[in-house]
Amino acid sequence: MKRKTATKRRTKVLTKRELNYFRKLLLEKKMHLIDELKHSREEVLRKSPRDAAGDISGYSIHMADVATDNYDRQFSLDIATSEREILCEIGEAIQRIENRTFGICQACKLPISKTRLKAVPHTYFCLKCQREKEKH
Repeated sequence: MKRKTATKRRTKVLTKRELNYFRKLLLEKKMHLIDELKHSREEVLRKSPRDAAGDISGYSIHMADVATDNYDRQFSLDIATSEREILCEIGEAIQRIENRTFGICQACKLPISKTRLKAVPHTYFCLKCQREKEKH
């Protein structure tokens, strides 16, 4: 009996309406991330360390302030890198929608729960396989 259930789950696909819902969700997330990246670029990368510190005087900047500014700048760059990676994953998820493979775990080939897809629509793995992946 268990085997039939697994086979039945394996063939279950998302409806066209559900795929359209997830496409819209992914596109909204993509636009939000693009806006975040634009904001980061304008705020962090175009300012000099002196401007970022708010120092407009002719006095030199304290070393601790420079270190803090460098840390903040690096932190922002790391976030931007992470956001770019998510943008790539979103693009791949949209491609999986086009290929009708969206919502299928790439490890176990079983459907990913709709709850998980709503939370992380660009995911490659079901929750069980994601946990296993994170253990190793």
